[in-house]
Amino acid sequence: MSNILSRRATSHLVILAVLASIEAGASENADTTTYDGPMERIQVVGTRKEGEPVPGSATRLDAADLEKFHYQDVLRVLRMVPGVNIQEEDGYGLRPNIGLRGTGVERSEKITLMEDGVLIAPAPYAAPAAYYFPTVARMEAVEVRKGSAAVKFGPRTVGGAINLVSRSIPSEFGSFVEVKLGEDGLRTIHSSVGGSGENFGALVEVFDSNNDGFKNLPNGGDTGFDIEDYMVKLRVNSDSDADIYQSLELKFSLTDGDSNETYLGLTDEDFRLDPYQRYAASQLDNIDTEHEQWQLTHILKTSAFEMVTVAYDNSFKRDWFKLHNFADIAIETLRGEQDSAPGELQLRHNNRAYGSRGVQSLIATDFSAMGAEHDIEFSVRYHEDYEDRFQHHENFQMMDGNLVLSSIDALGTKGNRIASANAWAFMVQDTITTGNLTLTPGVRFEDINLKRRDWASTDPERQNDPTETRENHLSVIIPGIGISYMLNDNTRLIGGVFKGFNPPGTGTTEASEEKSTNIEFGFTGDYGGFSAELIGFWSDYSNILGTCTGSSGCVGGDVGDQFNGGEATVLGLESKFTYLADINDSISMPLAVIYTYTDAEFDGSFTNGFWGTVVEGDKLPYLPAHQLTLSAGLASERWSVNLSGNYISKARTVAGQGAIPVGEDIDSRFVVDLGANFQLTDNISLFGSVDNLFNVVYSVARRPFLLRPGKPQTIKAGVRFSF
Repeated sequence: MSNILSRRATSHLVILAVLASIEAGASENADTTTYDGPMERIQVVGTRKEGEPVPGSATRLDAADLEKFHYQDVLRVLRMVPGVNIQEEDGYGLRPNIGLRGTGVERSEKITLMEDGVLIAPAPYAAPAAYYFPTVARMEAVEVRKGSAAVKFGPRTVGGAINLVSRSIPSEFGSFVEVKLGEDGLRTIHSSVGGSGENFGALVEVFDSNNDGFKNLPNGGDTGFDIEDYMVKLRVNSDSDADIYQSLELKFSLTDGDSNETYLGLTDEDFRLDPYQRYAASQLDNIDTEHEQWQLTHILKTSAFEMVTVAYDNSFKRDWFKLHNFADIAIETLRGEQDSAPGELQLRHNNRAYGSRGVQSLIATDFSAMGAEHDIEFSVRYHEDYEDRFQHHENFQMMDGNLVLSSIDALGTKGNRIASANAWAFMVQDTITTGNLTLTPGVRFEDINLKRRDWASTDPERQNDPTETRENHLSVIIPGIGISYMLNDNTRLIGGVFKGFNPPGTGTTEASEEKSTNIEFGFTGDYGGFSAELIGFWSDYSNILGTCTGSSGCVGGDVGDQFNGGEATVLGLESKFTYLADINDSISMPLAVIYTYTDAEFDGSFTNGFWGTVVEGDKLPYLPAHQLTLSAGLASERWSVNLSGNYISKARTVAGQGAIPVGEDIDSRFVVDLGANFQLTDNISLFGSVDNLFNVVYSVARRPFLLRPGKPQTIKAGVRFSF
């Protein structure tokens, strides 16, 4: 605790120091705007794209979208985007499960995740399961791009890419402090200060949030979380009107996380009695994490070309100390109603360290040739990452509803290995515009080396040679073409054909890469106050891949093992319709309908350790057919009120077809959120929200083990001071 208090005190001193240095260094005419257009090149949508043809489905949620409800949960944010599949787990989105267009959702490992255009999963190639996810509450935008993201953003191209855009250094000096309080002891402080002079800019941001949790342990223990997130940006740049503009920006962020979360759910009977109870056997479950990021970005712009080069280094440590052998323990013991033998309950230190670093550069130029406008982009990236597992058990006895330590196993006895990867990636893409037609052909090339080394459990220092080494090398060409045609002044047809690819991991050499052919076609339209987007998609898998993880509840293999699922087909429809109605001269009513239909099934029969026994035609698990978000609001210059209702249809948890058997289902639900904002003065604003307004009780998953609940009604309110 003293370390936390010391760090929080230090963070406020840093803010004051930077505040003084910026204010002293900023010119009196502080509205100097530096050129950051090239940064849009490495974002998946970017503000630069507004009004320009984007070949395929692309959504950018900006600050105004994110502030309607002041969400801290990225899964609630992504309800505003069509084509996104999510599986809730802890109720707070701390370790989200996200898929795009029917990809698997487990720990978001099937999609390309980025922050500021840089791969952000702890080990994107060697171990992509994202047990770290950036704090969405400190982001100024969230971008989602599907289909056409396949060429430009990789390595995981089947579903698409999500990019979180961190707060930019402002052109004018300013700061804010935001305080939020809520149910379950929620306490959040979010503050930022920064600004720019002619040739210098800086930003410091602090986000600190904790609560006691909405679940209840028999001993009254804490089931909540504590997150501390710090970010600093420093930039030097040439004059904005220089013939050769250059800037160099250093970004550093540090995120500490601590949450008392478990993989142990509830039986159906206990869920009906009290969905928010926790079993006594999970009373010590806790995950402690630390993420550190360094990023150095150089921008060069001339009249002929623009170039963005980024060097990055991410490190992540985690120890998820949690009950491991819950499937082997009597339910009465899990509840704490029955004592156990000494050492019968095993809690594993899932202790892992990750590293991810590399250099990427993109150069772009535009010109006219043969009656068409060309915008050519070429990028290259060298990347390397690793996952270091060093795990052991502590063994406990259940006595009178409490866990009593019996013994501690030697370090490394339950996992002593390193998985690593290095990869070169190249991309070239040309956006060709002639008249109303825009073609975007491109190709991506990935050359990947994967390696896993296992050491004996009796060799914790790794002084001897590995007991087993597995290596895999693959090279893949990923082509694609996007098409955009302006049918009239208001309507644009879009489509494309792209290759989907997900590299295998290091768990088993028998697993092949995941491959698909992805097709999309639809239109976007802007008709005054009404806008529409309607896109059909089809993914034809020649091989779908399943990976055993603790979070997936896989019992047919070791964690990290992968299984080929053969051919599969995913098709669907995604749509978004918005309308801005003027009630009178000062009040407007924003309306939105966001709907996604997904049909995903296996095209063959097989049995393996991830999906179990599958018969041709079986539906994929954890993919609801229907997702619908309805939103409506009232807004004036000084206040706004917004309602958002999210419907998710019933889903199966095991591959199958026909009626979903009892015990293999997740019920449908309709959950409504309310958000309100009021500008009290020029510098003070008030806000409040209610998640799950009608306190709907619903389940979200049966994995890793037994039923898990969604978050109940939660009321929050806060104030923001801007300077």
